Amino acid sequence: MKKRILMLLTVALAGSGLANAQADCAREAALAYDQAKAKNYDAALPALQKIRETCPKYSMATYQYLERALEAKIDKAPEGQKEQYVEDLIEVWEQRLELYPEKTQKGKIYADIAQLKYDNKLGDEEELYEAYDKAWNEDKESFTSPKGLYAYFDLVVNMQDAGERSLQDVFDQYDKVFGKIEQEENDAAEALAPLLKKQEEGEELTAKEKKQIKYSEINLNNYSKVKAALNAKLGARADCDNLIPLYKKDFEAKKTDVSWLRNANARLSAKDCTEDPLFVQVSEALHKLEPSAKSAFSLGQLAEANGDGAKALQYYNEAAELETNKSDKARIYYRIAGNYKDKGSYGQARSFYRKALDAKPSLGSAYLQIASMYAKSANSCGTDTFTKRAVYWLAADYASRAARVDPSIASNANQAASSYRGLAPQKSDIFQSSYNAGQTISIGCWIGESVRVPNL
Repeated sequence: MKKRILMLLTVALAGSGLANAQADCAREAALAYDQAKAKNYDAALPALQKIRETCPKYSMATYQYLERALEAKIDKAPEGQKEQYVEDLIEVWEQRLELYPEKTQKGKIYADIAQLKYDNKLGDEEELYEAYDKAWNEDKESFTSPKGLYAYFDLVVNMQDAGERSLQDVFDQYDKVFGKIEQEENDAAEALAPLLKKQEEGEELTAKEKKQIKYSEINLNNYSKVKAALNAKLGARADCDNLIPLYKKDFEAKKTDVSWLRNANARLSAKDCTEDPLFVQVSEALHKLEPSAKSAFSLGQLAEANGDGAKALQYYNEAAELETNKSDKARIYYRIAGNYKDKGSYGQARSFYRKALDAKPSLGSAYLQIASMYAKSANSCGTDTFTKRAVYWLAADYASRAARVDPSIASNANQAASSYRGLAPQKSDIFQSSYNAGQTISIGCWIGESVRVPNL
C-alpha cells in the first residue's frame, strides 16, 4: 500500500513539474515574442535562444522570430563579426526543418542556407554550388528564390572560367535554371490573368485579390530581371561563333547519339544558328533517329530560311503537336503566328498567339502582337468613325496586359498602350457621341470582340 502511494506521489510530482515547465515556457515565450514583435531584437535574441534550448518544441513561432532577429543582427553587424550570427541562423533553420518538417519547405530552407553562405562568402565555389544543388535535389519545387537561382547558375559560370567546368556544363545549368524561372513565371501569370481580366471589366476586387495582383507582379518583375541577368552572364559563350566549333568537332563521333544530337540541336536552334551546314546535319540526323518536336521545329526553321513557307508551317505544326514542354510549345505557336501575321492572315495569327498564351501565360509579346494587329485593323472593323477608333481601346487593353504579365517588355508595351489610347476617342468625342462611359461596343470583322467605353 505504501509503495502504491509513493508511486502515485512520484507521478503527481512529475506531472506537476511538467506543467510548471510548460508554464515557464509559455511565460518566457510570451515575453520574448513581444520583444521580437516590437523589433527589439537585442533583448529578444537571448530569450528566444533560451526557449529554443529549453523548450525546442514549444512553438514554431520561436524559430520564425529567431530568423527575424538573427537576420537583423547579420544586417547590422560589421564585417568580421557576422559569422557567428550566420552559423546560428543556419542552426535555427536546420532545427526547424528537423522538428517541423510538415510545416517547412526543404527546398526553400536549403536554398536560404546556401544563399546565406553565398552572401557571406562562407566556403569556396564548389561548396557553395553543392549547397544550392542540395536545395535543387531535395525539393526543386520550393526552390523559387530569384536571387538563389541566379547564384546557382553564376557559380557554374565562374567555375567554367576557372577551368573547373566545361562549356557544356554551363549550357546544361542555364537550361535547368532558365526552365525553372519560366515555370515560376507561368504560374504567376496564370494566377494573374483572371484577376486582370476582372479588373479590366470594371469588377470590384477583394483585398485578397488586390494583394495577389501585387505579389504576382512583383514576382514577374523579379524573374524578368533574373532572366536578363542569366542571359548577360551567359553572354558570348552561347554565340554561334562558339557553339558551331564546339559541336562541329564532335559531330562525326556523336551523330548516332540521340542525347548529344538533342542538346546540340536545341542550343543551335535557340540561337538561330541555322545558316551553317552543321545545323542541317544535326537536325536531319536527329529527326531520322528520333522524330521529335525539337527536330521538327529545326527543320521548320531550315524550310523558312530557304523560303519554303508552306513546308515550314507543316514542320512547325508537327513540332507543336509533339512538344510537351509548355514554354517550348508556346515558342512554336508564336513562330507559327508570326508567319500568319506576316502574310496578313490576322485571324489565323491570333488563334496561334492565343495557343501560345494558353501554353505560356507570361508571354507578353503575344498580347502585344495581338494589340498591333487590332490597331492595324481599326479602319476596317468599325461601322463609323467612333467605333473604328474604339478599336484602339481594345488594342491598348492588350498592350497593357502585355506589360503586366511580362515586365521585360513593359516599357515598350506601355508606350504602345499610350499611343493606342491617343488614337482612340477622347473625352470630348465621347460627349458628342451616342455612347456613354461603361457602355459596351461590339467590334465586328475578324476581331469579333467587345470593348467598354472608359470613364475619361
